[in-house]
Amino acid sequence: MSVSALIPIGSLEAAKSRLGAVLDAEERRELVLRMLRRTVGACLATSGIDETIVVSPDHVALAEAERLGARPLRQIAGGLNEGVRQARDDAIARGATAVLVVPVDLPLVTPDALQAVVEAMDPEAVPPEPLVALVADRHGRGTNALLIAPPDAIDPCFGGDSAAAHRAAAMTAGARLLDLAGPLAVDLDTMDDLLLVEDLAPDLLRAG
Repeated sequence: MSVSALIPIGSLEAAKSRLGAVLDAEERRELVLRMLRRTVGACLATSGIDETIVVSPDHVALAEAERLGARPLRQIAGGLNEGVRQARDDAIARGATAVLVVPVDLPLVTPDALQAVVEAMDPEAVPPEPLVALVADRHGRGTNALLIAPPDAIDPCFGGDSAAAHRAAAMTAGARLLDLAGPLAVDLDTMDDLLLVEDLAPDLLRAG
């Protein structure tokens, strides 16, 4: 198996606007860059991940990704799902047999947490069984990690109730579906999330 981690990230200028009541634009930008560094670092340190790709239309995010050791990919079309599809197709062209989509806003992301998702695959299955494994957010609606093997077994369905959409896509495709739990269920998007992260990962909120 060859697994590529795909980290999509949008424009830093519009990042985390729902935190605007307590963080100004520059603070939100720096927070997202810190989350990018944490996410890329975790992916690069995960033994089951062979390549880490950061896809973004933002040149600053791409430059930071390259500095960290990830492969930057400039996003051509707008939208999260479009970026994930572009990165997926690029990974397939380079020989990936599975992709792990890792959003950039997971404060508790670690190599161990990512490895637990990768290990959902059975490398000894003959023939390889199509698989979709996901970690839903703590509300059960969003998708905080998505493993797809082979990479094009389903299309990404991020946005709204994406966990349900990914489950439905897996069933339609006849893929084995695994719902996983763990620290990746925590994301940082709303004020309630921010309060939780202050307790669970206060270092992420400190500048510098």
